Amino acid sequence: QVQLVESGGGLVQPGGSLRLTCAASGFTFSSYAMSWYRQAPGKERELVAATTSAGGWTNYADSVKGRFTISRDNAKNTVYLQMRSLKSEDTAVYYCNAVTSANGELYDYWGPGTQVTVSS
Repeated sequence: QVQLVESGGGLVQPGGSLRLTCAASGFTFSSYAMSWYRQAPGKERELVAATTSAGGWTNYADSVKGRFTISRDNAKNTVYLQMRSLKSEDTAVYYCNAVTSANGELYDYWGPGTQVTVSS
């Protein structure tokens, strides 16, 4: 059974930091590219950060470059999102995503999300 479970969200003041964790199970984690997305109320889901299966390449939305860092530990089947200098506009539900393709099939999994609220 495939599972992605996010944790680490919460309420933080502007300028603060949070580290999100996504624990994966039920699939070969090291074969999947991993990403973090977010969705704010009334807005579309957007890509925040992504990393390749081995973690050698990362990509970030312009709005979070220099503030957020994605990393993964394939031995622990876990991906992280370190968030610093948080702003009110970072408030959203953050989702973990795993994706790979094999034999012409796309395998795409999502976690249920974790709420991040940046407010004083």
